[in-house]
This record gives sequence, structure tokens and C-alpha cells, in this order.
Amino acid sequence: MTRPFDLRSAGDADGAELARLHAACFDQPWSGADFAALLRSGAFGFLACVGEAAGFALMRTAGGEAEILSIGVAPRFRRSGLGAALMRRCLDAAAYAGAEAMFLDVAEGNHAALGLYTGLGFRIVTRRADYYSGAGGSHAALVLKLEIGK
Repeated sequence: MTRPFDLRSAGDADGAELARLHAACFDQPWSGADFAALLRSGAFGFLACVGEAAGFALMRTAGGEAEILSIGVAPRFRRSGLGAALMRRCLDAAAYAGAEAMFLDVAEGNHAALGLYTGLGFRIVTRRADYYSGAGGSHAALVLKLEIGK
């Protein structure tokens, strides 16, 4: 059974919470200052809460395009629908901002995320070798694209 959750916009005051979630999801976490600076520079942020912040998304738009800068769901809340809800909120925000396409990068081996994105209609447009690096070495990224409103 999926637990109820709330989605809300994130502001630069949420930088520390976004950084906490990012650190729970990724090997090379961004700082609260990184998130606050991105939000002040015009990026959109969203938090998914299940009694506590459980997931986040950060995106931006420019020139008719949108880009997911980072999205993650804390491990204990994965496979609960939060990732899909965050992606739908980002797609709605992108459409509202006039974007005609959305792009994102995903680690080639992240099959759960790839399933989510392709299930929403994203298609692979290119591969970037050695894009991600971390404890397990370097990994390729796949660049995905979704035409918005089509």
C-alpha cells in the first residue's frame, strides 16, 4: 500500500534538507549552499514529504527546454510512487514555464530510474562515457529526452 504524501515547492531555506536527502541518495552529495544558490538562480525545487522530507527534485528551464538537475528519493521511501510524483510535478512546472522538451542524465546502470523515466515517455538520445565517478569507479550517463505536450 502506498502511503499518503505531500508535495511542496522548495526554497533556498530548504537547502540543508535538500542536501540531507541528496547525501542519502548519491555518492557525491551537494551542499545546502549548493542547493540554495541554484534555487536563488532560478531553479525550481520540490520536496515530497511523508511526515518528513523523503524525496526531492531540482530542475530549471531555459530557451524552451527543461532539465532535471537532480532527483532522489530516500532509500526507505523508494518504490512508493514519490519519484513518479516528483517527475510529474517537474513536467507540469516545465510545461507551465513554456518548455517544449525536458532532458535528464541518469547512470547507465540505474535500471530502476531508467524504468521510471522510460515509463513516463523519456527516450535515450545519447550516452556520455565516464560521466559519473564515485566509490565504484566511473560510469556512463544516458541523456534522456521527453517532448512535453506531445
